[in-house]
Amino acid sequence: MKRYKSIPIFGAILLLFAQSLYAQDAETVQKLSLEEIWKIAETNNRQLKLSDLNLQQGNLEVLEAEDRLLPEISIGGDVKLNSKFLIYDNGLFSSPQDVPVKGYGYGVGYNLNFNLFNGGKERKNIKMKQEEEVRIQYGVDLQKHSVKYNIAIAYFDLYKFLNFRDFLDAEIATEKKQLSLIESLHKNGIVLKSDVLRTSVKLSQLELSISDIEKKIDVTTQRLDILMGRDTKEKLEINYRSGFKMDAIADSDYTDYLAIALHQSPEYKMVNSDIKLSEINIKQIKATMSPKVSLYSNYNYTYPQVSFYPYSNDLWGFGQTGIRVQFSIDNLYKSKHSIARAQVINNQAKEKANIKKDEISIQVKEAYLQQQQALESVETAEKNIARTAETIRVIRNSYLNQESLLTDLLEAENASLEAKFNLTTAQTNSKLSHIRLLAILGIL
Repeated sequence: MKRYKSIPIFGAILLLFAQSLYAQDAETVQKLSLEEIWKIAETNNRQLKLSDLNLQQGNLEVLEAEDRLLPEISIGGDVKLNSKFLIYDNGLFSSPQDVPVKGYGYGVGYNLNFNLFNGGKERKNIKMKQEEEVRIQYGVDLQKHSVKYNIAIAYFDLYKFLNFRDFLDAEIATEKKQLSLIESLHKNGIVLKSDVLRTSVKLSQLELSISDIEKKIDVTTQRLDILMGRDTKEKLEINYRSGFKMDAIADSDYTDYLAIALHQSPEYKMVNSDIKLSEINIKQIKATMSPKVSLYSNYNYTYPQVSFYPYSNDLWGFGQTGIRVQFSIDNLYKSKHSIARAQVINNQAKEKANIKKDEISIQVKEAYLQQQQALESVETAEKNIARTAETIRVIRNSYLNQESLLTDLLEAENASLEAKFNLTTAQTNSKLSHIRLLAILGIL
């Protein structure tokens, strides 16, 4: 009998143990901040991984260009079958002299060529590759800013939807209590049946809205996981209930922001890099009109010796070392149009830089004003929440005293819920506008 009495106690212990495990599991889910998500994305985001590979390629292209400064050296050999060595000393149609040589032959040797001067083409090519690598780095920085901004959009969308869900949960709980009260008043003949129906309809609409919010939360969470490069099976949570500090720009000046952007913006750096590349390209084309001077050396062992008289069936060695000078005369007139085309490309790059400067100034101005507008929207939304809360209190009391209609109360409640939505939206828009401004400046 005592054994059976111990079963409920044992079951209660198991239940408490299971609840403890569940609580521990719930606590292990880390709530990530925006900065922590950015840090994870820097390592795992696929777009950033691709940008890093492009940067590695640019670095290797610089090393490849530097390798061309090294001397060219080769070794080689051959084995061949020789025909008869016939010398027609009295003409082609006379009887030839048959010089005795071996029926086979072989050779082995080396060849060296070292460029001493060619107008600096190789070194200019290295400069071009280095500038291209720098441009790729600017592209990597631009991609990082873009990824961080897209993550911020998804993060604050999730932040907004999670708060919306809490607002709707609280509103549904309040509306259920209100529906119970109105049903009680209806039973006592104080209010009409239509009031019960209106409250029920509003409750159904709230439940439909929260279902829509849940779907948006799922989609936004998946988008954030993909941007982070995380496994979508892992649970993602953010700390959305603690709120965040608003960014003030009252003491900042638009001209200061523009100066920072023109100095730090990766986009502006890229177009300036295009100008440098076009200038180097002009010098590279002009270098083709310079002579090419190279040091050469070769030495070969050959069998048999049939290159110089007297001929011999013995192994022989012969080599040369000297300086070779070449000058391409046709480049004097062929390069004329090439230089003109390169100059046009340089002018185009300069105009594109001016256009990009204008675009950046507009973007900075727009983001600057958007942030100011967002801060003003936050202040307005905070005031509206206080007003709507007081309106609900007054109308609810008057409704219970039969001094106002239920529709007035429902409209006030909807206005209060909308004011909460507007405040959260204004707060997230303020943060996003600040992050967008930092991305445009190139200091995100």
